[in-house]
Amino acid sequence: MLTLGIVTDLHFGPAATFGGRLRKLTHRAAELTQAFAARMRDEVRPDLCVNLGDALEDESPELDGERYAECMRLLAGSAAPVVNLAGNHDVVHLDASHLRSAWGLAPEGPLYRSFDMNGVHLVCLYTHEAKDVDVSIDESQLAWLTADLAATELPTVVLMHHSASEQDLRQNRWFSRAPQLALVKQRKTLRGLFEASAKVALVVNGHLHWNHFDLIGGIPYVTVQSLIENVDDDAPGTPAAASAVVRFGPRRITIDVTGAHPCRYQLERRATDPRR
Repeated sequence: MLTLGIVTDLHFGPAATFGGRLRKLTHRAAELTQAFAARMRDEVRPDLCVNLGDALEDESPELDGERYAECMRLLAGSAAPVVNLAGNHDVVHLDASHLRSAWGLAPEGPLYRSFDMNGVHLVCLYTHEAKDVDVSIDESQLAWLTADLAATELPTVVLMHHSASEQDLRQNRWFSRAPQLALVKQRKTLRGLFEASAKVALVVNGHLHWNHFDLIGGIPYVTVQSLIENVDDDAPGTPAAASAVVRFGPRRITIDVTGAHPCRYQLERRATDPRR
């Protein structure tokens, strides 16, 4: 059994509005992150906590560095190992070496990686947003992913910031008019690699600021709501306070999302999973 505590889009930083309305409760990011970490430590006790990216609401190199460090310090209060992904806001003012150092990794190296834990292979991808243009994943990373999936015999969970599914975004506050900034441009290629491997059992992402589930090619794609999204229409606001707990067992995967809009997904492991 592998238990993951997942949080995403914490957005430490300045006040943020969208369409003239208060949409991100950034002023509550520290409080909500601390509450997430305390719940993980005292109740859930996961094997691993995952930050799916956008720890920041970017402002400047100096302030982003300070706020990113604060976010890392508060997440460490979970008393579990923490793995972090880079979101589009995180890389506006902070480079890969800064982020990797904040993650406790050697400064040199890419923002994607993989590792094994409790009989599960975890893949952390890095999807890059060209501001106001599109979201992509580079060819060298796709080649690395192909080799990485071929090399493992373990069931695999893929973690990423942007989505590789085909979500209908017409009701999404943020991306109804800009789906190209929500969904990875090469998502069909990505899904083809996942399906061809017959090892990917779950894909989890953040970024879209809502909860969503898709089943494509027999693989579940789960989007987790932002921790600080305002679920009201405007100020003063109510935070989504969302986080997810994934329990990956030998026969079943459950995903429990808590917060203002709780939901639960239960998945039976596919017969093609090599470790079933």
